[in-house]
Amino acid sequence: MELSTIEIEKAATILKLLGDKTRLTMVKMLDTNDYCVCEFVEIFKVSQPAISQHVRKLKDAGLVCETRRGQWIIYSLNKENEVLPLVASLIDHLQNQDFKLQELEKQGLRISCK
Repeated sequence: MELSTIEIEKAATILKLLGDKTRLTMVKMLDTNDYCVCEFVEIFKVSQPAISQHVRKLKDAGLVCETRRGQWIIYSLNKENEVLPLVASLIDHLQNQDFKLQELEKQGLRISCK
Protein backbone atom coordinates (compact mmCIF):
# COMPACT_ATOMS: atom_id res chain seq x y z
CA MET A 1 0.00 0.00 0.00
CA GLU A 2 2.84 2.37 0.85
CA LEU A 3 4.35 1.85 -2.62
CA SER A 4 1.18 3.09 -4.36
CA THR A 5 1.21 6.25 -2.26
CA ILE A 6 4.79 6.99 -3.30
CA GLU A 7 3.94 6.39 -6.95
CA ILE A 8 0.91 8.70 -6.76
CA GLU A 9 3.02 11.39 -5.11
CA LYS A 10 5.71 11.06 -7.77
CA ALA A 11 3.10 11.25 -10.53
CA ALA A 12 1.53 14.32 -8.92
CA THR A 13 4.95 15.98 -8.61
CA ILE A 14 5.79 15.27 -12.26
CA LEU A 15 2.39 16.42 -13.50
CA LYS A 16 2.68 19.62 -11.46
CA LEU A 17 6.15 20.20 -12.90
CA LEU A 18 4.80 19.72 -16.43
CA GLY A 19 1.85 22.01 -15.69
CA ASP A 20 4.16 24.85 -16.70
CA LYS A 21 3.86 25.51 -20.45
CA THR A 22 7.57 26.23 -20.92
CA ARG A 23 8.70 23.06 -19.15
CA LEU A 24 6.09 20.96 -20.95
CA THR A 25 7.28 22.36 -24.28
CA MET A 26 10.92 21.72 -23.33
CA VAL A 27 10.18 18.07 -22.52
CA LYS A 28 8.32 17.64 -25.81
CA MET A 29 11.26 19.20 -27.68
CA LEU A 30 13.79 17.05 -25.80
CA ASP A 31 11.88 13.96 -26.89
CA THR A 32 13.29 14.39 -30.41
CA ASN A 33 16.44 16.54 -30.02
CA ASP A 34 19.07 17.60 -27.49
CA TYR A 35 19.40 21.29 -26.64
CA CYS A 36 21.65 23.71 -24.87
CA VAL A 37 20.32 26.51 -22.64
CA CYS A 38 21.30 29.17 -25.18
CA GLU A 39 19.06 27.49 -27.77
CA PHE A 40 16.14 27.47 -25.34
CA VAL A 41 16.78 31.17 -24.64
CA GLU A 42 16.42 31.93 -28.35
CA ILE A 43 13.37 29.71 -28.80
CA PHE A 44 11.41 30.91 -25.77
CA LYS A 45 12.67 34.53 -25.86
CA VAL A 46 13.26 34.62 -22.10
CA SER A 47 16.37 35.23 -20.03
CA GLN A 48 19.09 32.67 -19.53
CA PRO A 49 18.51 32.57 -15.74
CA ALA A 50 14.80 31.84 -16.30
CA ILE A 51 15.60 29.01 -18.72
CA SER A 52 18.23 27.63 -16.35
CA GLN A 53 15.62 27.52 -13.56
CA HIS A 54 13.25 25.51 -15.77
CA VAL A 55 16.02 23.12 -16.79
CA ARG A 56 17.17 22.74 -13.18
CA LYS A 57 13.66 21.76 -12.07
CA LEU A 58 13.43 19.17 -14.86
CA LYS A 59 16.89 17.89 -13.98
CA ASP A 60 16.10 17.73 -10.25
CA ALA A 61 13.04 15.62 -11.09
CA GLY A 62 15.26 13.29 -13.11
CA LEU A 63 13.48 14.01 -16.39
CA VAL A 64 16.50 15.66 -17.99
CA CYS A 65 20.17 14.72 -18.01
CA GLU A 66 23.17 16.73 -19.14
CA THR A 67 26.29 16.02 -21.14
CA ARG A 68 29.26 18.34 -21.41
CA ARG A 69 30.54 19.06 -24.92
CA GLY A 70 33.54 21.32 -24.56
CA GLN A 71 32.32 24.48 -22.85
CA TRP A 72 28.66 23.67 -23.56
CA ILE A 73 26.22 21.62 -21.51
CA ILE A 74 23.72 19.76 -23.67
CA TYR A 75 20.43 18.60 -22.20
CA SER A 76 18.49 15.52 -23.22
CA LEU A 77 15.49 13.58 -22.00
CA ASN A 78 16.47 10.99 -19.40
CA LYS A 79 15.29 7.75 -21.01
CA GLU A 80 16.11 5.84 -17.79
CA ASN A 81 13.70 7.74 -15.53
CA GLU A 82 11.03 5.52 -13.97
CA VAL A 83 8.26 8.04 -14.69
CA LEU A 84 9.18 8.36 -18.37
CA PRO A 85 6.29 6.08 -19.47
CA LEU A 86 3.86 8.51 -17.81
CA VAL A 87 5.58 11.50 -19.39
CA ALA A 88 5.79 9.77 -22.78
CA SER A 89 2.08 8.99 -22.75
CA LEU A 90 1.41 12.66 -22.12
CA ILE A 91 3.80 14.18 -24.66
CA ASP A 92 2.78 11.68 -27.35
CA HIS A 93 -0.50 13.62 -27.54
CA LEU A 94 1.20 16.98 -28.01
CA GLN A 95 1.93 18.75 -31.28
CA ASN A 96 5.43 18.16 -32.62
CA GLN A 97 7.77 21.05 -31.75
CA ASP A 98 10.55 20.36 -34.27
CA PHE A 99 9.57 23.50 -36.18
CA LYS A 100 11.18 25.52 -33.37
CA LEU A 101 14.51 23.82 -34.03
CA GLN A 102 14.12 24.39 -37.77
CA GLU A 103 13.57 28.11 -37.13
CA LEU A 104 16.78 28.20 -35.06
CA GLU A 105 18.68 26.50 -37.85
CA LYS A 106 17.35 29.01 -40.41
CA GLN A 107 18.62 31.83 -38.18
CA GLY A 108 22.01 30.12 -37.87
CA LEU A 109 21.61 29.80 -34.10
CA ARG A 110 21.51 26.01 -33.82
CA ILE A 111 25.24 25.72 -34.40
CA SER A 112 26.05 28.28 -31.68
CA CYS A 113 26.56 25.53 -29.11
CA LYS A 114 28.61 23.06 -31.11
